[in-house]
Amino acid sequence: MTVTLSVSAPPRSSGSEFTVLARRVRESGLLERRRGYYARAIGLNLAATAAVWGAVAWAGDGWWTVLLGVPLAVVAARTAFLGHDAGHRQIARSARANRWLGLLLGNLLLGMGHGWWSDKHNRHHANPNLVGKDPDVGEGVLAWTREQAGRKRGVARHQAVLFFPLLTLEGVNLKVGSLVFLRGRPGRDRLVEGGLLLAHAVGYLTLAFTLLPAGKAVALIVVQHALFGVHLGAVFAPNHKGMAMPGPGERWGHLRRQVLTSRNVRGGVVTDWLMGGLNYQIEHHLFPGIPRCGLRRVRPLVMEHCAAVGVPYTETGLFASYRQALGHMRAVGGSSR
Repeated sequence: MTVTLSVSAPPRSSGSEFTVLARRVRESGLLERRRGYYARAIGLNLAATAAVWGAVAWAGDGWWTVLLGVPLAVVAARTAFLGHDAGHRQIARSARANRWLGLLLGNLLLGMGHGWWSDKHNRHHANPNLVGKDPDVGEGVLAWTREQAGRKRGVARHQAVLFFPLLTLEGVNLKVGSLVFLRGRPGRDRLVEGGLLLAHAVGYLTLAFTLLPAGKAVALIVVQHALFGVHLGAVFAPNHKGMAMPGPGERWGHLRRQVLTSRNVRGGVVTDWLMGGLNYQIEHHLFPGIPRCGLRRVRPLVMEHCAAVGVPYTETGLFASYRQALGHMRAVGGSSR
């Protein structure tokens, strides 16, 4: 069931709509860093990653070992979520410390460029669902507007059906995008980020091909990357697809720009863990610097404020969110040639 809380919304947002909420959240203390929480999360994730690779070594070279690509994908997604939090400066107090955490978690442990992701993701946060400014709704294999679909053939018409199969390629696409991004970066960034990406590739491939015969090592790598892409896509897809998309020239204040384009996914601690806290997408977009463990606690403040100022607040179950997102893709794809 979808829950949308609203009171007749005025057509425009004033800056004061967000200012009052921001003051309440700041006074609540929820913006304070939670270094102990993140120290435990990073430590447990490192231990889990080492344990799964230990299980690969212990299981031997049978084909059943390839199935360990499933938990490898899960712990890799946890690493990505921690890198995401570092990119939003949720973990450490200084920008420098967060950047290095992002480089170590993203480039070294995951093989995904922190600089590339931060650039892309920050542009998304600044203008969610705004065509021409949000890279997540830009031109690509999939179409997010009828205008985009009208310029495409083939895939767009069937994109709702193909969406999850295509996500199996996203794990590789993230790494390719990271490498391409480095071509336009300053020399020092290319050296640091490129060096860490190379170290990841060498270490990862050495580990896989040392522990397993070549064919099974390749199979393990394919399973992990395919499921990693599906996992991340399944987390990010429900957040904005099928929500409001500002038209050309429309100007919304911060509160409306972030709330109207975002959808929360209802759930408990399991949903929080599987989605890395991004099921609180509205709260995350309004206050991207709030540590992940504070998002659930800030939610009632945001819901109450949105109801008071007449801004619709959308929250739904996980599967309902997929239906809405895929329904939007199906409707848009019908415009393709």
